[in-house]
Amino acid sequence: MRRREFIALLGGAVAWPLVSRAQQAAVPVIGSLQGVSATQWVDRMGGFHSGLGEAGYVEGRSVAIEYRWAEGQFDRLQAMAADLVSRRVAVIFVSSDAAVQAAIEATKTIPIIFATASDPVAMGFVATLGRPGGNVTGIAFMGVELAAKRLELLHEFLPSVTQIAVLVNPNNMRVTQSFIQGSQAAARRLGLEIVILKAGTENEIQSSMATAAQQRVGALSISNDAYLASRSRQIAFLALRHALPTMSSSRDYVSAGILMSYGANQVDSYRQAGVYVGRILKGDKPADLPVLQPTKFELTINSTTARAIGLKIPEAFLLRADEVIE
Repeated sequence: MRRREFIALLGGAVAWPLVSRAQQAAVPVIGSLQGVSATQWVDRMGGFHSGLGEAGYVEGRSVAIEYRWAEGQFDRLQAMAADLVSRRVAVIFVSSDAAVQAAIEATKTIPIIFATASDPVAMGFVATLGRPGGNVTGIAFMGVELAAKRLELLHEFLPSVTQIAVLVNPNNMRVTQSFIQGSQAAARRLGLEIVILKAGTENEIQSSMATAAQQRVGALSISNDAYLASRSRQIAFLALRHALPTMSSSRDYVSAGILMSYGANQVDSYRQAGVYVGRILKGDKPADLPVLQPTKFELTINSTTARAIGLKIPEAFLLRADEVIE
């Protein structure tokens, strides 16, 4: 081999890794900030990845994702958000009000896409649903607004029950107040008595569920709250122990053992969030993307739990249910 050809070949061998590294560096990085654990929302995050795929992005190939999981310890979210900002991610995907707030406080320039059960306008996340403004937009799946509907369903399922407890997180007051107000309005209309149980820690969940059993409330409705969602297995276990019919906001609870849920399809909501993240990576601005809301809500029932607590599911509910988990 001639010396000139050898040098050219060597130069190519040296340059190839540099080009490869440059290509890798060009791959956009998404920051994912979640209040729960990595194992809890596998289905939801599967929906998020599906949405990214629809937009043309596949993790490990055309996009990288930096995950941060608070595992129910919401006091960690602020530092996690700041860390993602320091890594100069292209966009931040967040769920839970606390995570949205932490991301907003951490950056006014990096686009933020949320998936939240709260009213994002009332929470101050966006200016309006149609024109969010700023660097924030996303999916609002109307969890809190459905508090009254869930109470109506419990009343229909258990018409002889006159007293229903609502489990709320006192550390999330704006959401808690909206949920209580919606539940109380429905209770007055239906002639029901509401018992408010506060549960912002594991011990408070334990004691509140015991209180519900001691007061012999007929059923329980769980507030939309990411911390309570992170404790879904504990709540399901205690509801089963106390034979307490319980209504929740999402299928995740029913999979954990709660009796039933009514709300938006969370997997699809996260899919829509993934599509939005993909659009941001392609150059769209959050201010130009309206906040999306679901148009379909699902009733999910756990028939195994019903049998375990001695309840027969009314035929009308079986016909209306979008899914019955055995």
